Amino acid sequence: MKKTLLAVATMMATLGAAAQPAATDTVPSVALSEVEVLGTRASASTPVAFTNVSGKQLAAANHGLDIPFLLTMTPSVITTSDAGAGVGYTSMRVRGTDATRINITVNDIPMNDAESHSIYWVNTPDFASSVRDIQVQRGAGTSTNGSGAFGASVNMRTQSFSSDPYGEVSGSYGSFNTNRETLRVGSGLLGDHWAVEARLSHIGSDGYRDRATSELVSYFGQVGYFGGGTSLRFVTFGGKEDTYHAWDGISRDELNETRTYNPNGEIKHDGKVTGFYKDQKDIYRQTHYQLIWNQTFNPLWKLNVALHYTDGYGYYQEYKNARTLKEYGLQPVVTAEGTSKKASLVRKKCVKSGFGGGVFSLQYTGERLNATLGGGINRYSNDHYGQVIWVENYTSVLAPDHEYYRNNGRKTDLNVYAKGNYVITGGLSAYADLQYRHIGYRITGNNDKWDWTADPEHLQVLDIDEPFNFFNPKAGLNWQINAKHRVYASFAVAQKEPTRNNYTDGLFLKHPTSEKLYDWEAGYEFRCGNFAAGANFYYMDYKDQLVLNGKINEIGELMAENVPKSYRMGVELTAGYRFTDWLRWDVNTTLSRNRIKDYVGYVSDYDADSWDDMWTQTEIHAGNTTIAFSPSVTVGSLIAVDYKGFAASFQSQYVSRQYLDNFERKEDSLDPYFVNNLDLAYTFKLPHIRSITVGATIYNLFNAKYETNGYSQTCALYPGGSKDNAYSLYSDPRFYPMAGINALGNVTFRF
Repeated sequence: MKKTLLAVATMMATLGAAAQPAATDTVPSVALSEVEVLGTRASASTPVAFTNVSGKQLAAANHGLDIPFLLTMTPSVITTSDAGAGVGYTSMRVRGTDATRINITVNDIPMNDAESHSIYWVNTPDFASSVRDIQVQRGAGTSTNGSGAFGASVNMRTQSFSSDPYGEVSGSYGSFNTNRETLRVGSGLLGDHWAVEARLSHIGSDGYRDRATSELVSYFGQVGYFGGGTSLRFVTFGGKEDTYHAWDGISRDELNETRTYNPNGEIKHDGKVTGFYKDQKDIYRQTHYQLIWNQTFNPLWKLNVALHYTDGYGYYQEYKNARTLKEYGLQPVVTAEGTSKKASLVRKKCVKSGFGGGVFSLQYTGERLNATLGGGINRYSNDHYGQVIWVENYTSVLAPDHEYYRNNGRKTDLNVYAKGNYVITGGLSAYADLQYRHIGYRITGNNDKWDWTADPEHLQVLDIDEPFNFFNPKAGLNWQINAKHRVYASFAVAQKEPTRNNYTDGLFLKHPTSEKLYDWEAGYEFRCGNFAAGANFYYMDYKDQLVLNGKINEIGELMAENVPKSYRMGVELTAGYRFTDWLRWDVNTTLSRNRIKDYVGYVSDYDADSWDDMWTQTEIHAGNTTIAFSPSVTVGSLIAVDYKGFAASFQSQYVSRQYLDNFERKEDSLDPYFVNNLDLAYTFKLPHIRSITVGATIYNLFNAKYETNGYSQTCALYPGGSKDNAYSLYSDPRFYPMAGINALGNVTFRF
């Protein structure tokens, strides 16, 4: 612990970090190939906190891990991985907010699932190999398409076209049999008007945790036409994932004894694990299509229009021990020994979705005014259904693919925004951003959750038809005092509808409500010679924020609940110093306070003697508490060397304690952790080969034992099983361990 505090103190002494300077791409691009749909991006004069990550920076770190792990060094970002090694199901949080509150777009087209509001990076593996750059906006940010940004927005642009033909082959291999193979090709400019590019990728891993395997394939392709002020691009990308479940965490004792244990797929008899189900897998295919038109009318006016469609289908299979058969529409098992209402079974849960629509932005760039009118309309439909494909010792007739539930979710999302930046005088400019958003959301059918409150009991009936209308204004000032000093301040309102899980995982008789954010931001930046530093202060005041409550649903997804009043406040410090042309140090630090005002939580009641009699809920008035998964300190450091073909970087991240629920109990928390990675690479040339890069990355260099995710399972115990007695809180938390020291070697050939 002393070493950790010393490391943090050292980084704090350097003020904490800045975004690295923009870098050019590794291949030249055609001027007209910048088919930019930039209506939602922030610029140097926009009074919001953001970080730009260039394609060169992504390429240097992209050896097979998902995009969240490539953004770890940006301020206020922490990452998680179910399998423990950064491949498979991964996610990130920004300023303590979870993935359902982070807006993700590609070429300004929404990427978040319209119902869950999450993005499953595993569905588009190795997408970083086809990304030109990424902008991460923290806080409410600028108006964007798709789900509301309550912690951050991540805006990605796909790669530019190369003016020259090229080919690239790269591969990685390392710990846990993790491997990545990628092929990229481009035609260069054909007939002065056309260009074609493509990518194929494969990523595989055994995972750090037992059986947490991943088998991932993906592709990217684009065709572009350029003529005069017109450019037209068709982009398609997608992937298929085949992953073994690592959705459940392990106990604190297991962390110390069998750290890699994965309970998913357990087959039990008489309470003992006798084996594991080999097909406990999640299999999903997702395909994206984008048609993007960019028209430059004159130096003042430019129009961007994009049409899109995403098709998805997949399922997962689970072995479930001793399930109540009537919940699956099945008859009891009748044998000579008697009748059993329970049996082990295998269920298959399927989803088929379609998401399509269009976005646009009309941009005006004048001498003093830059303005954008933009928006989009999108339609989503998703069929959810479940089947029972096997029952142990079943004596009745089991129909093939016996279906036990089905429901449909439909969503219409329309938004329009107008934003502008006006130069008042000198370096002083004013920013305004007005957005109207309408959501129509309907779910009909039966859920797979058993409604024990109904009389008679039955599967949960979903009959949700809720419209939402949000007006989200934003305004701010930016003052570029001189070449060295810049200050800015802004205020933004953001509103967001509940996710599907907020409806299906909550109380049967009570629906969640929409949430509202008032976001105040102010910042200062200093740049002089080889040194840059900045500070961004924020106060995010929430009404009815949906916060994680330490519980999980049946497939390991974290559950959330509305809390009437809460806030997040803090400062993000950034600094960077270039010692020489080949040596640079960047650091970032976030210090924050994240609180729920007068929190009232609910926990399940259990008989302390038998653990069999589950009552309803105990109401706990906890007062002012820390919001779950919201560390008060995060620190990132990057020391980078780039000298005559040799490149090296030493990355460090410290994250302070995170509570698994909102009762702020140390036994229900993730310990602070300090993790370091070392990346080495050397680039050289050979005849007929543009370049060869060989390298290696050592992750978790000092073999730290740490966890980045978990859930609490807190319940109330009544001695003797009587509510007349005083209760005590019992904690049985679960954790997702991350891998110890591990490595990946890599090589890339460019032609």
